[in-house]
Amino acid sequence: MYQIGSSVVFTLYGESHSEYIGGLIEGIPKDMIINVDLINRDLDLRKPTKGIGTPRTEPDEVEFLSGIWDGKATGEKIHYRIRNTNTDSSKYDVFNRTPRPGHADLPALVKFPDHKIKGGNQFSGRLTVSIVVAGSIARQFISQHGISVAAFTRSIGKIKDEEERTFEDAVGSKEHPTMAATAELDSMMTREILDASADEDSVGGVIECITTGLPIGLGGTWFDSLDADIARAVFGIPACKGVEFGKGFELTKMRGSESNDPFYYDEGVKLHSNNMGGILGGMSDGAPMVFRAAFKPTPSIGKEQDTVDLELMENAKVKIAGRHDPCIVPRAVIVVESVACLVLADQIIKEER
Repeated sequence: MYQIGSSVVFTLYGESHSEYIGGLIEGIPKDMIINVDLINRDLDLRKPTKGIGTPRTEPDEVEFLSGIWDGKATGEKIHYRIRNTNTDSSKYDVFNRTPRPGHADLPALVKFPDHKIKGGNQFSGRLTVSIVVAGSIARQFISQHGISVAAFTRSIGKIKDEEERTFEDAVGSKEHPTMAATAELDSMMTREILDASADEDSVGGVIECITTGLPIGLGGTWFDSLDADIARAVFGIPACKGVEFGKGFELTKMRGSESNDPFYYDEGVKLHSNNMGGILGGMSDGAPMVFRAAFKPTPSIGKEQDTVDLELMENAKVKIAGRHDPCIVPRAVIVVESVACLVLADQIIKEER
């Protein structure tokens, strides 16, 4: 089991080819209404799109075992599970001997003596379906505090969205299979994915997440800071290799007079710009919280790759068959939103206590 949060605690369990994957959420207030239709809506956003996603299909039907009664939280741990129905592991046996480059196979086989590779095991993106369920419940909680979260695809492969985007743009991206902000970018990103797939290859990309409605001062300092909690949670998503807030690394090219976000008053304290991504000293400054997450290309590709034979202890080749996404970015958009919602729910409950 894997866990984040201290006041709203989310526990994740299961494996990609186990009978079930699931989760537990502790800390959701008693009597909070939980809309299952909204959970299913979010789950639909994670499902693969034909052509640019994996051929593996799952119904992703959530079974609530405890913590919800008559549509409301009971105040106890919410326990749920999702059955895996499409779990053919036969094509994965070879990777116990010849680990796949870019996967967790090699360190897992060395670290865990009894480890057997079936799909991606506990390292698989399949488990993110459980994160989306928990995140959707957390989203419903933070919405009661006037906080909204939306993400979109900033780039895929060499195709990058260069425009400044609003929260409304992020919401509108859900109309496009790639989760791009516009139909034109969606078409270009789709082509980028299809071209990689035709070459038996894959591409990665960047997801941008925008949060509105945060009160000034939400968060903490040092290791309890809001951005540290967000970064830790987002890095927990399989394939994430980078997180930056606001202008991120571009800030290194600016002077302080350029990077500082000046304040002004207009029915409350506001900011002229948002280079810092809405966080100062680990706390929200009243501007939208903006961060980006970089996701590597899917490591499972059809091209032959170099590896090692762990039985013979010699160089070898490996070619990966099976059902894999040529790009996981579109499906990861809702996952990024979900972990952000979980962190914010945890921060809110901590503030209230």
